[in-house]
Amino acid sequence: MENKIYRITKSEYIASAVKSSQYPAEKLPEIVFIGRSNVGKSSLINSLTNRKNLAHTSQTPGKTQTINFYRVTLKADEPHDFYLVDLPGYGYAKVSKDSRRVWAKFIEEYLLTSREIKFVCQLVDLRHPPMDSDLKMLQWLVEKNLPVLIVATKSDKLSKTERAKNLAVIKKSFGIEELPILPYSSKNNDGHSELLDVIAESLLELQK
Repeated sequence: MENKIYRITKSEYIASAVKSSQYPAEKLPEIVFIGRSNVGKSSLINSLTNRKNLAHTSQTPGKTQTINFYRVTLKADEPHDFYLVDLPGYGYAKVSKDSRRVWAKFIEEYLLTSREIKFVCQLVDLRHPPMDSDLKMLQWLVEKNLPVLIVATKSDKLSKTERAKNLAVIKKSFGIEELPILPYSSKNNDGHSELLDVIAESLLELQK
């Protein structure tokens, strides 16, 4: 990556969708965030974009109930526009089973039909081993040939030794030796530049 420094210069909420007709009309590359309810997707988006309240955060699992599109400009040698796409959390949420089934249907439709997805960031909590829903989600994404980067959130809550130990546990649990895992802290922005590097590399690949 030639030690370039990438930064996000602009970000804005564009649309919320539960069906394809509500997706943004303008087609741009999409970087998708998915994870268990309350794993920190909205906090990570705010951290990544340096916007305090771009994505609404909540202590209540299940706050995000639509597919939310944020248009973001990444400054490399020249500006590159793309969407950050925040999906509703899977697993436990304080909503009805019927609501979760509806979510699963429109999330699956989006992931299977969007031709703009560059890769999916699957968020897991670094403090704990992956849960069954995490394992099933990764298996599904891999089966559907969607590129995945595991982002292990809340890394600031662990010591350096604990982080290394838990990363090894996560990798072993997922059972994919070459699986990339990026520790991230929305509180102190650890992993911020590394995640921007991955996004930039994905966007710049489009020009080759």
